[in-house]
Parts: sequence; structure tokens; C-alpha cells
Amino acid sequence: MSSTLITNIAELVTNDPHADDLLGTVQDAALVVEGSTVAWTGPAAAAPAADQQVDVGGRAVIPGFVDSHSHLVFAGDRSAEFAARMAGESYAAGGIRTTVAATRAATDEQLTGHVARLVSEMRSQGTTTVEIKSGYGLTVHDEARSLAVARQFTEETTYLGAHVVPEGWTPEEYVALVTGPMLAACAPHASWVDAFCETGAFDEDQSRAVLRAGIAVGLRGRLHANQLGEGPGVRLACELGLTAVDHCTYLSSDDVGALVDSGTIATLLPGVEFSTRQPYPDARRLLDAGVRVALASDCNPGSCYTSSMPLCVALAVREMGMTAAEALYAATAGGAAALDRDDVGVLTPGGRADLVVLEAPTFVHLAYRPGVPLTSQVWVAGRPV
Repeated sequence: MSSTLITNIAELVTNDPHADDLLGTVQDAALVVEGSTVAWTGPAAAAPAADQQVDVGGRAVIPGFVDSHSHLVFAGDRSAEFAARMAGESYAAGGIRTTVAATRAATDEQLTGHVARLVSEMRSQGTTTVEIKSGYGLTVHDEARSLAVARQFTEETTYLGAHVVPEGWTPEEYVALVTGPMLAACAPHASWVDAFCETGAFDEDQSRAVLRAGIAVGLRGRLHANQLGEGPGVRLACELGLTAVDHCTYLSSDDVGALVDSGTIATLLPGVEFSTRQPYPDARRLLDAGVRVALASDCNPGSCYTSSMPLCVALAVREMGMTAAEALYAATAGGAAALDRDDVGVLTPGGRADLVVLEAPTFVHLAYRPGVPLTSQVWVAGRPV
């Protein structure tokens, strides 16, 4: 197995859980890659020999971003809806149905090509692991094919049949479909089950039924909750011991306490608030309470059509009270934890060698220089891409 020494790193972020600082930073650093994994990290002066060497010229190196919440399988365009929202109209979940119609009409080849373009866009900005949901099909056939398309790009696929109730169905009828024939068709292509627990989508009991059905067939649970207002979703996620609950924009003291007690990760999606003009989640409140936090893009055609994790980092620092270190950690190791992974989001021996070389001497530039393309190189599983 060949080895590569990556050296002349001004600042290396390892996210080593045993380090003295949050990010496990090493100055004037190097790392060794063997095959697809990290074999060694430390000061460049102490680096072992390797078969080949790559000099990154005094740039910073960070773990690849782990985007634990995205909706990439869709067709159509909702830019007119965005323009209307910027002109003063409020965001509501009903706009999802517009995308559903376009997605149903698209061919498998069209959907696959669209996901490929978005994944490439993400990768060019440093995302090396991405979760992809269904949810724009809302029929047995279209949900299953959406997940089959997503599975071509990631193992982190999420069954979101319970996105909204489609036209022509009662909520009771549709939940029976989602927990029955649709689940049976989708489970072979999915790792996770999700629901949109929100006014205009699914209530607490309906969301609980969907999640329990998915968990019963071996899927792991996550949940959209508390995006549009306070509600029972966050506490439901904690009650069920879900790995993560996403959005968490409107939280009561009881919600925060439940997150602390359960250990469920709060995945914050600041691109949504940027794109909808809603209040940003209070990340500082969560972190100070001891809640584990992740950042993700929520890339989707309606409420947040960005694929940029660097933008999410910058927004988290500027708008949500996070330090630059906390935001980077949440976008890498935090995202990995939200996917129940410990092999990505870190650059420690034995971890997958997914890394980003920044066109900057320190990770702080991700927030310091928002909107600037700082990705110099991306490595996935030990190879530059």
C-alpha cells in the first residue's frame, strides 16, 4: 500500500477528541495517508518517510465537510417563490408540492444528472460526505426511485416520504401508505427515516408513527422539527432517542433540556434562515447548555438552494453566536456525529483521508472571508479529486 506525506501545512485541523483544544490543531504540520486512511499526523519536523510527498505551500488543511442534511433529488425551479419571499411573502411548507409535480415528471436520467451536478458543486467547496433525502416523490414509485438515485452518490440516504401530505389524500390515509407499502419499497435503498413534524406537514402522533415504523425495519431516525415555530418535534426526537433533530429554530427551555438529557444532536441549517428571513437558531444558547450541534446546508429548491458549507460556517459565526472553531467543528465532526459516523469529519489515524486544502493559512478565513472560494484541493479517501 503506497503512502503519501502531505507537508508544509501551516495549520492542520484534526478534530482529535483527545486534543487539548476543540479542533486538535497542529501548527507547521504534516500528515501521512496510506491507502484511503490517515496513518499519522503531527509536526512536519517529526514526519515519517513516505513513498511520495505533496507540499501544500503553507496552506491550512481541514477535514472534509460532512453535510448531514440535504434534499438533492428533485426537478424544477422555485426562483419565483424566492423572489416573492424576498418581496415580503412568508415561507410555508406548501411550496414543496410544486417541486413534487416537477420531480414526478422527470426521468431517472434527469434526476441522476441533477444530483451529480449538485454533488460535484458541493465537492468543489469541500464537502466530502453528504446525506441525501427523498421527499419530492410522495408516491411509492417516486420515493423508491428517488432513493435509488441518491444511493448512487452516498450511503447516507434518508427516506422522507413524510414530507407533506400530497393532494387527494387525507393525513390518515397517507401515513398508512408511508408506514406500509411505501416503507417496504424504500427501506432497501435507505439508511435513515425522517419526517417533517410541523404545522402544515405532520403532527406529533403522525411523525411518531412514521419514525417507529422505519426504526422497526432497521432504519435509524432523524427528524425535521421546530423550523416554523415552537412545537413538539424536538421533544419527540429526544423521546425516541433519535441521532439528530434538524432545524431547531424555535426552542423552549424544555426543548433545550430534552436535548441535553438525550444527547440528540441539534442540526442547525443557517442557509434556511438566510433564504427565508426567519430568525436564526440560537446556537450560543445550545452550546452553552451542553447540547451537541451540527451544521448542514439543507440544500433544496425551496427554502435554501445553497450547497455551500463554507457559507453555513460564515453564517453560524456572524449570525448564530458561534466561534469560528465551533462552527468548523459542527460542520465536520458535528455533521459526522449527526450521521453516527466517527470515520469522517476528523483527520486522525485510522480515519478516512477526506481533507480540504484551503487557499488560506488558517481555518478562520472560512468566516473571515465569506463568499470567497477558498478550496484549493479536495482529497477523498486518500486521493485528490
